[in-house]
Amino acid sequence: MDPFLQAAIDEARQGLNEGGIPIGSVIVHAGRILGRGHNRRVQKGSTVLHGEMDAFENAGRQSARVYRECVLYTTLSPCPMCSGAILLYGIPKIIVGENKTFMGEEDLLRSRGVKVEVLQDETCIALMREFIAARPDLWNEDIGV
Repeated sequence: MDPFLQAAIDEARQGLNEGGIPIGSVIVHAGRILGRGHNRRVQKGSTVLHGEMDAFENAGRQSARVYRECVLYTTLSPCPMCSGAILLYGIPKIIVGENKTFMGEEDLLRSRGVKVEVLQDETCIALMREFIAARPDLWNEDIGV
């Protein structure tokens, strides 16, 4: 398995172990993880700390040049908010663990020139299916339903 997808999955599992939603993300620059994160809306009482947003926050301030050279890995297709951040910072490529349990703004990202690769990774799918079955209320809150 790709070590960067595995790092995102590890983040997702950490979020689940903390009582949160199992979505993880890492931002990779020049073969090294620049920022990693997981959905911490529950843990922090946050409205915005999705996995990708947490990874951006943990990457800290970076120049536009650095972000234009990054690949973002995420265990789940990115929502409108996270897709907006991907576009804002000019991330040129994202690797998505799966989009079967939730289809985010992949078409928008592609229309703006972002290369989107979807893996349909069984571990990512199982994490979300099990979580959604166990906590549909929390999942619906997270996606604004």
